[in-house]
Amino acid sequence: MVSPLPRRRRTRAAYPLLLLLAPVLAAGCAGGPPPTATPSAAWSQPGGPVTAEQPAPPTPAPGPTSAGASASPAPTRTGLRHVFPVRADNVDYHRTHSGYPGTDIFADCGEPVVAVTDGTVLEVSRVDRFDRRGPQGPHNGGLSVSLLGDDGVRYYGSHLSRIAPGVAAGIRVRAGQRLGDVGRTGNANNVCHLHFGISPACTGQGDWWIRRGVVWPARYLDSWRRDGEREPAAEVAAWRRGHGCPKAPKSGR
Repeated sequence: MVSPLPRRRRTRAAYPLLLLLAPVLAAGCAGGPPPTATPSAAWSQPGGPVTAEQPAPPTPAPGPTSAGASASPAPTRTGLRHVFPVRADNVDYHRTHSGYPGTDIFADCGEPVVAVTDGTVLEVSRVDRFDRRGPQGPHNGGLSVSLLGDDGVRYYGSHLSRIAPGVAAGIRVRAGQRLGDVGRTGNANNVCHLHFGISPACTGQGDWWIRRGVVWPARYLDSWRRDGEREPAAEVAAWRRGHGCPKAPKSGR
């Protein structure tokens, strides 16, 4: 079991300002850069407890970890534990988003971003490649992590300030395990928040226009925040049956 993380209280007075900034943030939150290289820290001792600061030792895992593995969806399990993606006492998030389904979760920079469920890391970006003068979309997320849950759903978080040591493509993680910290990289407009998207892992890598989010997360976040277990797998599978895997975005956001 993942050890509980300390929670820091953030000032609720900040919410009105954040909500005023919502149109600016929503207009650009999307995408994330290509995966980068290897883990940057040692694993915990074999057999020892795994904490939120220490990822589980790497083990072979099912599901696509590269674009070549996208011919069939990952195996789907039901009844998995799901947790809210940010560990903080006071957070706020939007029920809608500009341009495509997704949400922005507001919390102080540095608050822990955790794995929503058990699964395998698909992509990690440790470098902020966003450039306002460049193409809008592929690098908007700044530092980011995408996870293929054992439920067959891809969960994406971006604008991080830090990726947790040892988190890299291909490793296994557990629900509640720390993946990084809330930040304001990419096109976050200097506001601390996590962009959170739910999607099928169509190619597993590089499909930023799908990875940024295709189903609305709010009702799942509402459940997980109350320690509920609402699962998005059925809605995500239905979306893929209806839309397939679009080869290009409808917009450049």
